[in-house]
Amino acid sequence: MNIEYLGERCPQCGGLGAIFDPNSGERVCGECGLVLGDEIVNRGPEWRAFNSKERKKRSRIGVPRSLTHWDKGLSTSFNPREGAKDRRYEMWRLKKYDNRSKLDESGMKNLSQAMNELNRIGEKLHLPAKVMERAALLYRKALKKDLIKGRTIDGFVAASIYAACRGSSVPRSLGELSDVSAEDKKDIARIYRLLIRELELKMPVDYPMKFVPRIAASLDIGRSTDRLCIDILREAKENRALVGKDPRGMAAAALYMACKANDEGVTQKDIAYAAGTTEVTLRNRLRDLKVLFEDSESLSWLVRD
Repeated sequence: MNIEYLGERCPQCGGLGAIFDPNSGERVCGECGLVLGDEIVNRGPEWRAFNSKERKKRSRIGVPRSLTHWDKGLSTSFNPREGAKDRRYEMWRLKKYDNRSKLDESGMKNLSQAMNELNRIGEKLHLPAKVMERAALLYRKALKKDLIKGRTIDGFVAASIYAACRGSSVPRSLGELSDVSAEDKKDIARIYRLLIRELELKMPVDYPMKFVPRIAASLDIGRSTDRLCIDILREAKENRALVGKDPRGMAAAALYMACKANDEGVTQKDIAYAAGTTEVTLRNRLRDLKVLFEDSESLSWLVRD
């Protein structure tokens, strides 16, 4: 029996052992047995629905509260077509004044444009909801500190998304953001550094391991090669070979080394393109890994001819 202890004082014996029985709907003193109340409140809707279509039609609530909406999802709607005919003109006027009053508030026009751009980029990059919420929060903080004055809204939206991706360990690069945004890669990077400095954000260190599954999936590389690449990067991390190196370049070099060991037949050009780096960077990092593994006990076989 699912009994809830309320801690309510009994008026007869003064005890604090009042309990609630959901099966009977009664509040009873656990010491003397006095019934304190026998009315249970049904907090559900007063209507019934037998399928999803009826439930959606009869429900009177809106979308969940979200920072990705410029009004946080707490919007007011007027439908002049419903109701008495003699009040339709009044409803049209209320709808018009309501829309004007919302956008007259400070920053509301800015947020309306920014959240549309944020949701558009999020759909293009297939970002999870938690990343979108975090990006919207960062943008609102920047707007509140008046950092956007004199700069572009699209640039701040892209920089906020990039900061949210890095903070949530979601692998998205500046190049990918610049491809779906109207802003240049350098402009997004400059605004991102401004956000880090002004909002005092602490970003986690990017390790190459988190980029490997995405690169391998885009090239249709086998799971055994994927696991070998992770082992290579873990060995490099233990020997502090990842410090100061571009994580995408290291991931590309380790994946190429694993592909060569397993005869996957993937070229350096393909891996570099999928990783968002250059072939020169890949070869430089590959040279570093070969020097590292020459004296390794477990992975020295990778560099033997």
